[in-house]
Amino acid sequence: MPIPSRAALVDHLVRTRIAGDVATPRDNNLSHYRKLANGDRHYWLGLELGDRWSDEQDVLAVMAERCGVVDDPEHRTGQDTIDPELTVDGLDRMAARLRKAAAGRERVLFATGHPGALIDVHSRTAAGLRAAGCEIVRIPGGLTADEGYVVQFADVAVFERGASLWHTHSPEPMRAILSALDTPPDLVVADHGWAGCAGQHGVDAMGYADSNDPALFLAEAEGTLQVTVPLDDHVLDPRFYEPMTAYLLDAAGLEA
Repeated sequence: MPIPSRAALVDHLVRTRIAGDVATPRDNNLSHYRKLANGDRHYWLGLELGDRWSDEQDVLAVMAERCGVVDDPEHRTGQDTIDPELTVDGLDRMAARLRKAAAGRERVLFATGHPGALIDVHSRTAAGLRAAGCEIVRIPGGLTADEGYVVQFADVAVFERGASLWHTHSPEPMRAILSALDTPPDLVVADHGWAGCAGQHGVDAMGYADSNDPALFLAEAEGTLQVTVPLDDHVLDPRFYEPMTAYLLDAAGLEA
């Protein structure tokens, strides 16, 4: 696939609604910010936020700065946004950390709670790091969490239940992996609770996050996560992420 320029990638992100006017409605975003601020751990994504983000407006301010949602607290319904420039900025920060991993031939673990959308993004990134000499961490067999299994598919850890791969925000699958490994990874590249749990355990972690998943953006602001890339994490066609992945691998100096 041709490597898009930054401007071409921004246009693509907006056209496919990976960023720009995204599908996640404003009231859903605000509801999640409120629940996080009120201490609902489902929205903490494996992080320990204490009472540091108990004001919904503080959460909104971070999301406006780091994700590009509308910063007006009176905007309660209708359209919300992700700034595509912030998406590409996040990809550039992620690429810099991937370059460091490649240079040090680090042990890297990939995981996703969005197997229907992001598994190929993670899998292609894993392939690029392996070609650069990194070890892609293989998880132990037989791991369980949340009444299902933690398995690895195309180099990416995922959650399986009932012979299907599930969308999950839970940190428990990552907790099971880290508990079972003799040595923690040098780097985790993930999303949702997989990324949050790894960062909370002191592992270098990076993640992709939607505008209604504020916890990972707060974690980057606090330094618990290395990078959080804002995007719609489940658009209509997973192939829409391919130009983004090509840009990331090129910026990281990895083989596509």
